Amino acid sequence: MRILLTEDDTSLAEALQFSLKQSGYAVDWVSNGAHADQALRDSVFDLVILDLQLPKLDGYEVLRRLRERNTSLPVLILSGREKPEEKVLGLDLGADDYLVKPFSLNELQARVRALMRRRRGGDAPVMVFGKLSFDTVERRASIGSKPLDLSRHEIGVLEILLNRFGRIVSKDQLVNKLYNYDTGVSHNAIEVYIHRLRKKIEGSGIAVRTLHGRGYLMEEQGKLPTDKGIAQVAARAHGSPDPDPLH
Repeated sequence: MRILLTEDDTSLAEALQFSLKQSGYAVDWVSNGAHADQALRDSVFDLVILDLQLPKLDGYEVLRRLRERNTSLPVLILSGREKPEEKVLGLDLGADDYLVKPFSLNELQARVRALMRRRRGGDAPVMVFGKLSFDTVERRASIGSKPLDLSRHEIGVLEILLNRFGRIVSKDQLVNKLYNYDTGVSHNAIEVYIHRLRKKIEGSGIAVRTLHGRGYLMEEQGKLPTDKGIAQVAARAHGSPDPDPLH
């Protein structure tokens, strides 16, 4: 999942970025409000962590502009401003949560997980497909009672595919969800993660199908879609209406 971090304190931003990346998130960092506003216009994110005291454009204005575009993107404000009226203003402008500095990294991580769950519509914290289960809070996968040893990128790929179970996910979509815009990543890297993931989920009853030129499809193992079924899946991937689009 991809997060936009806005923070003008370099030391704090680097610590937050490192912590979030260790949890498997892709994190883009900008240090002023103008760059934050532009990034939110140009790219797709799953969450914004927003400082209020930003140069060039303050956090309130970034938030105001974001909500004027009618986006439901979750926003977590981080601020040294602790007066009740400042919290109320941030929440009234459309923030989903407000965390006062200083704070613990554990609390930040917990609030990020809560907002991510809310964005998914309050889904159960554990997703189960066949013998494979994925804990969306702890970001851990297992087959039966056996934990899987997955890298953070493999966890990211697995989570995206599970969230789109039965639907095609393109390589470009995987890259956009897994990496920030400063990281140059080839499609070959995605192929490596898929290859490793396939091996690690063997015996789960779930498989990852490659649809050449289209992307990947996670499905029940041994379930062979008809030509019509594949065509319907492909149509969704190429712009036909989809009830659960991948942003």
